[in-house]
Order: sequence, then structure tokens, then C-alpha cells
Amino acid sequence: MKLQVQGIDEGQPIPEKFAFGVYSEEDHMSFGPNRNPEIVWDDAPEGTKSFVVMMFDPDVPSVADDVNQEGKTVSKDIPRVDFFHWLLVDVPAGTTRIPEGEDSDGVIPKGKEPGPGPIGIRGVNNYTQFLAGNPDMNGTYAGYDGPCPPWNDEIIHHYHFEVHALDVDTLALDGGFDGNDVREAMAGHVLASARVTGTYTLNPDLR
Repeated sequence: MKLQVQGIDEGQPIPEKFAFGVYSEEDHMSFGPNRNPEIVWDDAPEGTKSFVVMMFDPDVPSVADDVNQEGKTVSKDIPRVDFFHWLLVDVPAGTTRIPEGEDSDGVIPKGKEPGPGPIGIRGVNNYTQFLAGNPDMNGTYAGYDGPCPPWNDEIIHHYHFEVHALDVDTLALDGGFDGNDVREAMAGHVLASARVTGTYTLNPDLR
């Protein structure tokens, strides 16, 4: 199976129009356009009944004490964990494209609702946990919300866009399912997968 993410070449920086946060000299970070990129896939195997679309960052620090703190850095030696940015399940088998901006166009304070979206069913991304302590932003974030890594992180973050072809029509997920729920539900049902990886940083020393 083949996957193209328009505007993102393998191993290259992700354009700011797809980011939740963009670099700011004054405040380190300001809100970005937060548009989902157009993704196109083909050559799904015979027997495909639905697709899962996900995007995640495997480079998120497992300890957040120093994240975005003045005078501190997030050490490259801190163990890293997955942070899910985009979860769509039960994408119909006849779908081969998600247009740019279809699932996200701008930062929406307090998030977008999970459940049926423009294409497929939206799962809950990890901004839900990350912004829980911010009274202006806390809420449930579903669908696509783009990169916004710590501006004081010593490493550049990688973002894996993936499409998985499944042998089932539905994963029977409802409510506030997350990335781990999706991975567990699709285990044993994946016929083929494709991935494109982009990078992003808000650290001016790494830009």
C-alpha cells in the first residue's frame, strides 16, 4: 500500500500550516493554522473493508516537569512516549483521500467532539490530557490537531502519518476511545499499512 501526505516529504520538516503551534520570538509559541494535510493512499489489498488513519509523535517526554519552562531544557535522555495527534477509524473501504482542512482548520479551544466526523469516526487525541490544566483550553480534543512539541526540547520530534487497511467494516469503538484503544482493537485485522514521517521543532536552536 502506498501513502502520500501532500506537502510533507519523508524525513523532512512539516510545514507550519499543518501545526497546532508555530515558533514565536516573543512568546516561544503561538497558535498555528492547524490544518490537516491532504493524504492520499492506494494499492490497498483485496479484502479491505475499512481503514484506520492515525498520526502520532513517538518523541514526547515521559516526564513533563521541565516542558516549556523558562531557563530549563527537556533533556534528550528522558524516555519518550507516543502522543496521538489524529485518530480516524471506520473510514469506508472506498475512501482513498482526505482533503486538506477536511478534519481540522484552525485551533479550536476546548477541542472538537469525538464520534462521526467528515470522514470516519474521530478518536480522542492526547491534547485532551496535555491541556487539561489550562482553563482556557481544557476539553476533549478529537480528530486532527497538529504538531506543537516543547519549545525547549533538545530533540527534533518525528510525526508518523499512517494508514492501515483492515479486514473488518468497523472496530466497534464508541465514546472517547484513544490511540491505545485503536491499536488494541485493530490487532489481528491489519491487511496492509503505509507510513510517511515528517519532523517538527519549536526550538530555535534546532530550526
